[in-house]
Amino acid sequence: MIGTRRARKTDAAAIATIEVETWRAAYAGMLANATLVGMSAERKAHQWAGALRHRQTGVWVWEDDGLGLQGFGHCGRQRLRALPFEGEVTMLYVLPDAQGRGIGRRLLLTMFADLLRRGMPSALVWVLAANPSRFFYQRLGGRLALRRPITVDGNPVEVLGYAWADLAATLTRTGGGRG
Repeated sequence: MIGTRRARKTDAAAIATIEVETWRAAYAGMLANATLVGMSAERKAHQWAGALRHRQTGVWVWEDDGLGLQGFGHCGRQRLRALPFEGEVTMLYVLPDAQGRGIGRRLLLTMFADLLRRGMPSALVWVLAANPSRFFYQRLGGRLALRRPITVDGNPVEVLGYAWADLAATLTRTGGGRG
């Protein structure tokens, strides 16, 4: 199979590897070296195994038969309830060597369709202000809606919130939502 599918419990180790490798590649120079070096695929795999054992809703992967899992994402209800967006994409990571092949786009649009099916017609994603990947969200119609400071391992960073007010219109415009 090549495409998106819901994550399974057996995907925990691969998801953890993708998360760690992507953080180390994407956030070098943006986050403290100690944060990136201190990440452990084994610890993350344990966390993902627990999460996938208890809830698989909203966790999507991109699988390539010849290469295994190449990316994953997570979406769900907006964590900051005061914001005017019902859904949130909390994670979207694609292995560095697999980027530029449309995997992130397919995963994001699949998550938008998932949010819409679950009654969340709008969504927000947070991205580090220093991360050039933010332009990916703009290309897919995300509008810069918010900015705020957060702390990552005791270090302040700024994040930007990109929003889609109408996921149905976004999916229609992009032809998205199909794995």
